[in-house]
Amino acid sequence: MQFDLSPEHEMIVETVRSFTEKELIPHEAAVDKSGTVPPELVEQIRKRSLAAGLYAANMPAELGGGGLDSFGTTLVDREFGVTSYALQYIVARPSNILRACRDDQIDEYLRPTIDGRRVDCLAMSEPDAGSDVRGMKCTAVRDGDDYVINGVKHFISHADLADYVILFAATGEEHTSRGPKKRITGFLVDFDTPGCEVLHGYNCVSNKGYHNCIINFDNCRVPVRKILGEEHRGFDAANEWLGSTRLQVAAVCVGRARRALAIATEWAATRVQFGQQIGKFQGVSFKLADMRTQWEAAELLTLRAAWRDANGTGSDEDMAMAKVFATEMCQFVTDEAIQILGGMGLMDELPLERMWRDTRVDRIWDGTSEIQRHIISRAMLRPLGG
Repeated sequence: MQFDLSPEHEMIVETVRSFTEKELIPHEAAVDKSGTVPPELVEQIRKRSLAAGLYAANMPAELGGGGLDSFGTTLVDREFGVTSYALQYIVARPSNILRACRDDQIDEYLRPTIDGRRVDCLAMSEPDAGSDVRGMKCTAVRDGDDYVINGVKHFISHADLADYVILFAATGEEHTSRGPKKRITGFLVDFDTPGCEVLHGYNCVSNKGYHNCIINFDNCRVPVRKILGEEHRGFDAANEWLGSTRLQVAAVCVGRARRALAIATEWAATRVQFGQQIGKFQGVSFKLADMRTQWEAAELLTLRAAWRDANGTGSDEDMAMAKVFATEMCQFVTDEAIQILGGMGLMDELPLERMWRDTRVDRIWDGTSEIQRHIISRAMLRPLGG
């Protein structure tokens, strides 16, 4: 693994960092206070990110995307991570699952999503099925040339900005040595399909302006040609997507923690109490040392996972280690940064209290910390028969 970035990677970092500072950060405080991103700002960011070549960076270049591999995309996510998720996500990173589009689906969904004409979202979680994907109750029953979908999905991020949903639903059952398991299939469902209803979700303390929604399916009829990938193989596609998003979460946390650490370091170097800079007090200087060490370790784990994935040697274990360590590191760093700043750290004149709130969800979505530890320990034990 090469730890020094290539000139191309350095250019990617510089471009995204400049875009973030100019186009995103100036709006983060207003978005956090209002809890929404105005439609005109959404359109402005989308247009400018398209012009800058940053939109859909993870999609194939031959289809109009940025053509970046996992390592390049991780560098992009790390730089976007310093600001509000509600803003960074407008610079779309379409779900990698869309690479499974075939035939007419490419022109109907994949290409328009890459060039900004359409926006996707993904529906997997349900009120009674979060970490247990196989426990989902939303069903899709074959009826001639259609599937009839019934059920409820919730915690569906940015569905209010999307035109269609990548839906995972149970389409049958298979018998295994560990008992019956549901077969899962992916579908592409337009939001104007009769029987599909998008509702406002819950008021979340993290990521103000980046809304979660509820989607109800009531005898929603979808043609067989809307299956994404293979019938009954949606669980495999979902697992592949989760690896990518876990790496994205880790990279965002690395970027966010870097900004928090910089704020805390500057404060410690300039704030004077008892006649000297507070950074000279061991109680503060040791905090900075621990914050920096954990941040460095998280960045290395994240970049290693990305490098391995880009070179075809990545594993679920790599992604899990990066996510669990980076998310817990970010919670530690933002909390300690607030402690160093004292009361000012909790005031909304500074971004620390937002970052502290935002990073709380990172240990939950895309697989909880407990799920990540299960993945890691399973990879350790299985070769020994455990």
